[in-house]
Amino acid sequence: MQDTDVAAPGEPSPYRRFSRQQWAALRADTPLALTAQELEEIRGLAVEIDLVEVEAIYLPLSRLLNLHVAAMQRLFRARRQFLGGNGSKVPFIIGMAGSVAVGKSTTARLLRLLLSRWPDHPRVDLVPTDGFLLPNVELERRGLMGRKGFPESYDLPRLLRFLADVRAGRRHVKAPVYDHLTYDVVPDAFIEIDQPDILIIEGLNVLQTGRPPRDGEAIPFVSDFFDFALYLDAPEDLLRRWYVERFFMLRRTAFADPRSYFHRYAALNDVQAEAVATQIWETINLVNLRENIRPTRFRADLVLRKGPHHRVQEVFLRNI
Repeated sequence: MQDTDVAAPGEPSPYRRFSRQQWAALRADTPLALTAQELEEIRGLAVEIDLVEVEAIYLPLSRLLNLHVAAMQRLFRARRQFLGGNGSKVPFIIGMAGSVAVGKSTTARLLRLLLSRWPDHPRVDLVPTDGFLLPNVELERRGLMGRKGFPESYDLPRLLRFLADVRAGRRHVKAPVYDHLTYDVVPDAFIEIDQPDILIIEGLNVLQTGRPPRDGEAIPFVSDFFDFALYLDAPEDLLRRWYVERFFMLRRTAFADPRSYFHRYAALNDVQAEAVATQIWETINLVNLRENIRPTRFRADLVLRKGPHHRVQEVFLRNI
Protein backbone atom coordinates (compact mmCIF):
# COMPACT_ATOMS: atom_id res chain seq x y z
CA MET A 1 0.00 0.00 0.00
CA GLN A 2 1.35 3.42 -0.94
CA ASP A 3 1.67 6.05 1.73
CA THR A 4 -1.31 8.02 0.39
CA ASP A 5 -3.65 5.11 -0.40
CA VAL A 6 -6.94 5.25 1.49
CA ALA A 7 -7.89 1.69 0.57
CA ALA A 8 -5.75 -1.23 -0.55
CA PRO A 9 -5.90 -2.00 -4.30
CA GLY A 10 -8.79 -4.31 -5.11
CA GLU A 11 -10.44 -3.89 -1.72
CA PRO A 12 -13.79 -2.15 -1.23
CA SER A 13 -13.38 1.28 0.28
CA PRO A 14 -15.55 2.70 3.07
CA TYR A 15 -14.92 6.11 1.52
CA ARG A 16 -16.45 7.94 -1.38
CA ARG A 17 -13.77 9.70 -3.44
CA PHE A 18 -14.22 13.21 -4.81
CA SER A 19 -11.92 14.97 -7.23
CA ARG A 20 -11.12 18.59 -6.51
CA GLN A 21 -13.71 19.71 -9.07
CA GLN A 22 -16.42 17.38 -7.77
CA TRP A 23 -15.88 18.51 -4.20
CA ALA A 24 -15.85 22.20 -5.14
CA ALA A 25 -19.29 21.80 -6.71
CA LEU A 26 -20.69 20.83 -3.30
CA ARG A 27 -20.18 24.38 -2.06
CA ALA A 28 -23.63 25.13 -3.50
CA ASP A 29 -24.55 28.68 -2.46
CA THR A 30 -22.41 28.80 0.70
CA PRO A 31 -21.21 32.41 0.96
CA LEU A 32 -17.54 33.31 1.29
CA ALA A 33 -17.68 35.05 4.67
CA LEU A 34 -13.93 35.59 4.77
CA THR A 35 -11.57 38.28 3.53
CA ALA A 36 -8.07 37.94 2.13
CA GLN A 37 -6.73 39.84 5.15
CA GLU A 38 -8.42 37.44 7.60
CA LEU A 39 -6.96 34.51 5.70
CA GLU A 40 -3.48 36.01 5.82
CA GLU A 41 -3.78 36.51 9.58
CA ILE A 42 -4.46 32.81 10.23
CA ARG A 43 -2.10 31.34 7.64
CA GLY A 44 0.80 29.37 9.07
CA LEU A 45 4.45 29.42 8.03
CA ALA A 46 5.12 27.79 4.65
CA VAL A 47 1.42 27.01 4.16
CA GLU A 48 0.21 28.33 0.82
CA ILE A 49 -3.52 29.00 0.82
CA ASP A 50 -5.68 31.56 -0.93
CA LEU A 51 -9.35 32.39 -1.32
CA VAL A 52 -9.59 30.14 -4.38
CA GLU A 53 -8.59 27.18 -2.19
CA VAL A 54 -11.04 28.27 0.49
CA GLU A 55 -13.88 28.39 -2.02
CA ALA A 56 -13.03 25.05 -3.63
CA ILE A 57 -12.27 22.97 -0.54
CA TYR A 58 -13.08 24.57 2.79
CA LEU A 59 -16.46 26.14 2.04
CA PRO A 60 -17.90 22.75 1.00
CA LEU A 61 -16.32 21.26 4.13
CA SER A 62 -17.85 23.94 6.35
CA ARG A 63 -21.22 23.26 4.71
CA LEU A 64 -20.92 19.54 5.44
CA LEU A 65 -19.88 20.15 9.04
CA ASN A 66 -22.75 22.61 9.47
CA LEU A 67 -25.16 19.86 8.42
CA HIS A 68 -23.63 17.48 10.96
CA VAL A 69 -23.81 20.07 13.73
CA ALA A 70 -27.43 20.90 12.90
CA ALA A 71 -28.33 17.20 13.03
CA MET A 72 -26.62 16.85 16.42
CA GLN A 73 -28.44 19.92 17.75
CA ARG A 74 -31.78 18.45 16.67
CA LEU A 75 -30.91 15.18 18.39
CA PHE A 76 -29.91 17.05 21.56
CA ARG A 77 -33.23 18.92 21.64
CA ALA A 78 -35.15 15.68 21.10
CA ARG A 79 -33.23 13.88 23.86
CA ARG A 80 -33.68 16.78 26.28
CA GLN A 81 -37.42 16.66 25.62
CA PHE A 82 -37.35 12.89 26.21
CA LEU A 83 -35.55 13.45 29.52
CA GLY A 84 -38.03 16.09 30.63
CA GLY A 85 -35.84 19.12 30.00
CA ASN A 86 -32.73 17.77 31.71
CA GLY A 87 -29.30 17.68 30.16
CA SER A 88 -26.41 20.11 29.84
CA LYS A 89 -25.36 21.63 26.55
CA VAL A 90 -22.38 19.83 25.01
CA PRO A 91 -20.34 20.99 22.02
CA PHE A 92 -19.98 19.21 18.70
CA ILE A 93 -16.37 18.02 18.83
CA ILE A 94 -14.22 17.85 15.70
CA GLY A 95 -10.89 16.03 15.79
CA MET A 96 -8.13 16.83 13.31
CA ALA A 97 -5.00 14.73 12.79
CA GLY A 98 -2.08 14.60 10.38
CA SER A 99 1.67 14.84 10.06
CA VAL A 100 3.98 17.61 11.15
CA ALA A 101 4.07 20.32 8.42
CA VAL A 102 0.86 19.18 6.69
CA GLY A 103 -0.95 22.38 7.71
CA LYS A 104 -3.17 21.24 10.59
CA SER A 105 -2.94 24.48 12.56
CA THR A 106 -3.84 26.66 9.59
CA THR A 107 -6.72 24.36 8.63
CA ALA A 108 -8.03 24.31 12.20
CA ARG A 109 -7.95 28.11 12.47
CA LEU A 110 -9.61 28.43 9.06
CA LEU A 111 -12.40 26.01 9.95
CA ARG A 112 -12.92 27.78 13.26
CA LEU A 113 -13.43 31.06 11.43
CA LEU A 114 -15.67 29.62 8.70
CA LEU A 115 -17.84 27.61 11.10
CA SER A 116 -18.31 30.60 13.41
CA ARG A 117 -19.90 32.51 10.51
CA TRP A 118 -22.84 30.08 10.38
CA PRO A 119 -25.74 31.55 12.40
CA ASP A 120 -26.68 28.36 14.29
CA HIS A 121 -23.29 27.83 15.96
CA PRO A 122 -21.37 31.11 16.31
CA ARG A 123 -19.24 29.97 19.28
CA VAL A 124 -16.37 27.83 17.98
CA ASP A 125 -13.30 27.08 20.10
CA LEU A 126 -9.99 25.50 19.17
CA VAL A 127 -7.65 23.50 21.42
CA PRO A 128 -4.32 22.22 20.07
CA THR A 129 -3.12 19.12 21.88
CA ASP A 130 0.42 20.53 22.12
CA GLY A 131 -0.58 21.90 25.51
CA PHE A 132 -1.05 18.35 26.75
CA LEU A 133 2.55 17.42 26.06
CA LEU A 134 4.50 16.57 29.17
CA PRO A 135 6.70 19.49 30.32
CA ASN A 136 10.28 19.37 29.09
CA VAL A 137 11.63 18.66 32.56
CA GLU A 138 9.45 15.56 32.74
CA LEU A 139 10.35 14.48 29.19
CA GLU A 140 14.01 14.84 30.10
CA ARG A 141 13.49 12.78 33.26
CA ARG A 142 11.85 10.01 31.24
CA GLY A 143 14.38 10.19 28.39
CA LEU A 144 11.69 11.21 25.90
CA MET A 145 12.90 14.56 24.53
CA GLY A 146 13.91 12.82 21.31
CA ARG A 147 10.39 11.41 20.99
CA LYS A 148 8.47 14.62 21.61
CA GLY A 149 5.21 14.39 19.66
CA PHE A 150 5.09 10.60 19.92
CA PRO A 151 2.10 9.20 21.85
CA GLU A 152 4.13 8.51 24.99
CA SER A 153 5.16 12.18 25.26
CA TYR A 154 1.62 13.36 26.08
CA ASP A 155 -0.15 13.59 29.42
CA LEU A 156 -2.94 11.36 28.13
CA PRO A 157 -4.89 11.11 31.41
CA ARG A 158 -5.05 14.90 31.57
CA LEU A 159 -6.27 15.13 27.96
CA LEU A 160 -8.92 12.47 28.57
CA ARG A 161 -10.13 14.25 31.72
CA PHE A 162 -10.41 17.50 29.79
CA LEU A 163 -12.47 15.88 27.03
CA ALA A 164 -14.64 14.01 29.52
CA ASP A 165 -15.42 17.27 31.33
CA VAL A 166 -16.30 19.01 28.07
CA ARG A 167 -18.49 16.12 26.96
CA ALA A 168 -20.20 16.15 30.37
CA GLY A 169 -21.29 19.73 29.70
CA ARG A 170 -19.20 21.26 32.48
CA ARG A 171 -18.51 24.99 32.53
CA HIS A 172 -15.10 26.71 32.41
CA VAL A 173 -13.00 23.66 31.56
CA LYS A 174 -9.30 24.51 31.29
CA ALA A 175 -6.80 23.27 28.70
CA PRO A 176 -3.04 23.91 29.10
CA VAL A 177 -1.13 26.19 26.73
CA TYR A 178 2.02 25.40 24.74
CA ASP A 179 4.64 27.98 23.70
CA HIS A 180 6.34 27.07 20.42
CA LEU A 181 9.05 29.68 21.05
CA THR A 182 10.25 28.09 24.28
CA TYR A 183 9.22 24.62 23.06
CA ASP A 184 7.47 23.89 26.34
CA VAL A 185 4.16 23.94 28.19
CA VAL A 186 3.49 27.32 29.81
CA PRO A 187 3.07 27.01 33.60
CA ASP A 188 -0.27 28.28 34.93
CA ALA A 189 -1.54 29.35 31.47
CA PHE A 190 -4.84 27.96 30.21
CA ILE A 191 -7.44 28.11 27.46
CA GLU A 192 -10.89 28.18 29.05
CA ILE A 193 -13.64 26.25 27.29
CA ASP A 194 -17.15 27.23 28.37
CA GLN A 195 -19.78 25.22 26.49
CA PRO A 196 -19.05 26.37 22.92
CA ASP A 197 -21.25 25.22 20.05
CA ILE A 198 -18.26 23.53 18.38
CA LEU A 199 -14.87 22.50 19.72
CA ILE A 200 -11.98 21.65 17.38
CA ILE A 201 -9.23 19.41 18.80
CA GLU A 202 -6.10 19.47 16.64
CA GLY A 203 -3.02 17.29 17.04
CA LEU A 204 -0.69 14.68 15.62
CA ASN A 205 -2.08 11.60 17.32
CA VAL A 206 -5.66 12.44 18.23
CA LEU A 207 -7.05 9.48 16.25
CA GLN A 208 -4.77 6.96 17.90
CA THR A 209 -6.03 3.92 19.77
CA GLY A 210 -4.23 1.39 21.90
CA ARG A 211 -4.50 -2.20 22.98
CA PRO A 212 -7.19 -2.97 25.59
CA PRO A 213 -5.78 -3.69 29.05
CA ARG A 214 -5.51 -7.30 30.13
CA ASP A 215 -7.49 -6.67 33.30
CA GLY A 216 -10.55 -5.79 31.25
CA GLU A 217 -10.88 -2.25 32.62
CA ALA A 218 -12.31 0.16 30.05
CA ILE A 219 -9.93 2.82 28.75
CA PRO A 220 -11.35 5.56 26.51
CA PHE A 221 -9.43 6.88 23.52
CA VAL A 222 -9.25 10.56 22.62
CA SER A 223 -11.20 9.90 19.43
CA ASP A 224 -14.08 8.38 21.43
CA PHE A 225 -15.10 11.95 22.25
CA PHE A 226 -15.21 13.13 18.62
CA ASP A 227 -18.38 13.65 16.61
CA PHE A 228 -16.42 14.09 13.38
CA ALA A 229 -12.77 13.31 12.57
CA LEU A 230 -10.58 14.85 9.86
CA TYR A 231 -7.21 13.66 8.58
CA LEU A 232 -4.89 15.83 6.48
CA ASP A 233 -2.87 13.66 4.11
CA ALA A 234 0.07 14.27 1.77
CA PRO A 235 2.89 12.24 0.19
CA GLU A 236 6.05 11.90 2.25
CA ASP A 237 8.21 13.79 -0.23
CA LEU A 238 5.96 16.85 0.01
CA LEU A 239 5.79 16.67 3.79
CA ARG A 240 9.57 16.57 3.97
CA ARG A 241 9.86 19.57 1.63
CA TRP A 242 7.30 21.57 3.62
CA TYR A 243 9.07 20.75 6.87
CA VAL A 244 12.44 21.91 5.51
CA GLU A 245 10.86 25.09 4.09
CA ARG A 246 9.28 25.84 7.45
CA PHE A 247 12.60 25.23 9.21
CA PHE A 248 14.26 27.81 6.92
CA MET A 249 11.53 30.34 7.69
CA LEU A 250 11.82 29.75 11.42
CA ARG A 251 15.60 30.13 11.21
CA ARG A 252 15.05 33.68 9.94
CA THR A 253 12.25 34.50 12.39
CA ALA A 254 11.50 32.67 15.64
CA PHE A 255 14.90 30.98 15.96
CA ALA A 256 16.57 34.40 15.91
CA ASP A 257 14.92 35.23 19.25
CA PRO A 258 17.37 34.46 22.09
CA ARG A 259 14.45 33.03 24.08
CA SER A 260 13.85 30.37 21.42
CA TYR A 261 14.63 26.78 22.35
CA PHE A 262 16.11 26.46 18.86
CA HIS A 263 18.12 29.68 18.94
CA ARG A 264 21.29 27.65 18.24
CA TYR A 265 20.00 27.00 14.73
CA ALA A 266 19.68 30.69 13.81
CA ALA A 267 23.35 30.96 12.79
CA LEU A 268 23.32 27.95 10.45
CA ASN A 269 24.01 28.57 6.78
CA ASP A 270 21.68 27.15 4.13
CA VAL A 271 23.60 23.90 3.68
CA GLN A 272 23.79 23.29 7.42
CA ALA A 273 20.14 24.22 7.95
CA GLU A 274 18.94 21.79 5.28
CA ALA A 275 21.09 19.01 6.74
CA VAL A 276 19.75 19.59 10.27
CA ALA A 277 16.13 19.89 9.15
CA THR A 278 16.40 16.73 7.05
CA GLN A 279 17.98 14.82 9.92
CA ILE A 280 15.20 15.90 12.33
CA TRP A 281 12.56 14.98 9.77
CA GLU A 282 13.96 11.54 9.02
CA THR A 283 14.81 10.47 12.57
CA ILE A 284 11.80 11.90 14.43
CA ASN A 285 8.88 13.21 12.38
CA LEU A 286 8.95 10.61 9.60
CA VAL A 287 9.22 7.79 12.15
CA ASN A 288 6.26 9.18 14.09
CA LEU A 289 4.28 9.55 10.86
CA ARG A 290 4.86 5.97 9.79
CA GLU A 291 4.50 4.33 13.18
CA ASN A 292 1.74 6.36 14.84
CA ILE A 293 0.04 9.01 12.70
CA ARG A 294 -0.65 7.57 9.26
CA PRO A 295 -2.02 4.26 10.62
CA THR A 296 -4.88 6.26 12.19
CA ARG A 297 -5.97 7.75 8.86
CA PHE A 298 -8.57 5.02 8.33
CA ARG A 299 -10.37 6.16 11.48
CA ALA A 300 -11.18 9.56 9.97
CA ASP A 301 -14.60 10.51 8.66
CA LEU A 302 -13.00 12.69 6.00
CA VAL A 303 -9.52 12.74 4.45
CA LEU A 304 -8.15 15.78 2.63
CA ARG A 305 -5.32 14.66 0.35
CA LYS A 306 -2.96 17.47 -0.53
CA GLY A 307 -0.68 17.91 -3.52
CA PRO A 308 1.95 20.54 -4.37
CA HIS A 309 1.55 24.02 -2.82
CA HIS A 310 -0.83 22.63 -0.18
CA ARG A 311 -3.60 22.36 -2.76
CA VAL A 312 -6.13 19.65 -1.90
CA GLN A 313 -6.38 17.29 -4.86
CA GLU A 314 -8.81 14.68 -3.56
CA VAL A 315 -11.34 14.34 -0.77
CA PHE A 316 -12.43 11.04 0.77
CA LEU A 317 -15.70 11.03 2.74
CA ARG A 318 -16.63 7.99 4.78
CA ASN A 319 -19.94 6.42 3.83
CA ILE A 320 -22.68 6.56 6.45
